[in-house]
Amino acid sequence: MEAFYNRLVKVDRHISKWARRNDIMCYRIFDHDIPEFPFCVDRYGDYLHVAEYASRFKFADEAAHEQWIQEAVTAISEALQVAPDHIFMKQRKRLDRRNEQYEKVDSSSEKMIVTEGGLRFYVNLKDYLDTGLFLDHRPLRAQFGKEAKKMRVLNLFAYTGAFSVYAAAGGAEKVTTVDLSNTYINWARENFELNDLDVSAHEFIVMDTMQYLKSLPAEPLFDLVFVDPPVFSNSTRLKGTWDTQRDHAYMLQLLLGVMEPGGIIYFSNNLRTFQPQFERLNATSIEDIRARTIPEDFRNQYIHWCWRIIK
Repeated sequence: MEAFYNRLVKVDRHISKWARRNDIMCYRIFDHDIPEFPFCVDRYGDYLHVAEYASRFKFADEAAHEQWIQEAVTAISEALQVAPDHIFMKQRKRLDRRNEQYEKVDSSSEKMIVTEGGLRFYVNLKDYLDTGLFLDHRPLRAQFGKEAKKMRVLNLFAYTGAFSVYAAAGGAEKVTTVDLSNTYINWARENFELNDLDVSAHEFIVMDTMQYLKSLPAEPLFDLVFVDPPVFSNSTRLKGTWDTQRDHAYMLQLLLGVMEPGGIIYFSNNLRTFQPQFERLNATSIEDIRARTIPEDFRNQYIHWCWRIIK
């Protein structure tokens, strides 16, 4: 544990200064920096959210694993000077983050408010495997908000609507937020209200993304789009399944059909083995912007992929 403790202290000393200079409240401190400690440690103000991935250690039994976890939590608490009851530990398989986002790990509901880019968001560090705000998209959210002024904006697979909030706050003419989960669409509305944004001026749709796109007339309806699909989904609410590798080209083709000429799509996903199939897309420009969208607090430079596609 000593190496783990020392690494936390060293990284936090640097990252916390960077976060204060940039007025960032939520950021990543430890990102699998030491292979023997497969944790992601994120700070949310006075709280920590810790995700444990499958360990390379072989534990004698669950009790031994639990003891190791408790030792790790103690090291995290002491190194980062955060009380143990302010540390939320989650255990997850190495799967797509969005594939697990609907899975609860607790029976209660407990949200707190955090700030980012002058905006406020509800996060839940306790109940779900994901918190409601993907920190690796922080730079892209800021860019998206700046580009949204007077735009007709669409946010697909919208989760809790953070990109929608940035767009509306940036002066978008109208923001349409689409997600399959009623829970997350309601959460998106709450995020709008938290920022004094007029919910009635925008659209919130509980629907499968592909069904939604297929339901639209083939005419220019949107100027700016963000889409960050799950790697895979077999939700009972879907007709069939969703597979990003299999389905992304068709989805983007449908999306381009409802874009204004010159309209911009930001397409992101976090499938490590993703192979883009953009050859048949009717686009004037497709640019890989991943390197420009990874924030400084993420040592994993492949936390997500990202393209800027112009019709």
